[in-house]
Amino acid sequence: MFQKILGFCLLLTCITTANAQAGFDTIPPYKKDTHMPAFKIMLLDNSWLTKEQLPKKDYTVIIYFAPDCGHCQHEMKEIIKNIDKFNKVNFVWVSYKSMPEITEFYVKYEVSKYPNMFMGRDLDYKLPSFYRVKFTPFVAVYDKKGIFVKAFEGGAEMNELLPVLKLN
Repeated sequence: MFQKILGFCLLLTCITTANAQAGFDTIPPYKKDTHMPAFKIMLLDNSWLTKEQLPKKDYTVIIYFAPDCGHCQHEMKEIIKNIDKFNKVNFVWVSYKSMPEITEFYVKYEVSKYPNMFMGRDLDYKLPSFYRVKFTPFVAVYDKKGIFVKAFEGGAEMNELLPVLKLN
């Protein structure tokens, strides 16, 4: 009798483990829900920014970054070099790093000069889980209706980004 109960428990454990493994969804949420995710980002002045507060533009580009990431710094430099082409684009720079680190990046690249750039911290860590960010910068492009257009895992070169934004 004991062997039957032990065998049943072992079978039940195997079934439960197999179901748990099969239940893990390998498709990131942004590929299933094509709408821009709800976000609440703390800006450098301690105010909050949500997607509803963004100015109406043709595109919104969400960039998940780390201030000390060399590729992220390169991404910012390239965007600034081409800033005159981006007047119909909102850039939302979001990081998990500390506010002093984000502020240093903000000051270094004089982000305050660009009214279409917003920068802050995702205190709830919602965006990296929504995008399943593996590398920074992670770049997600949305159209004026907030519908997903394209993602660039590991950053976007201008020759890739400009055509997506139909700015060439």
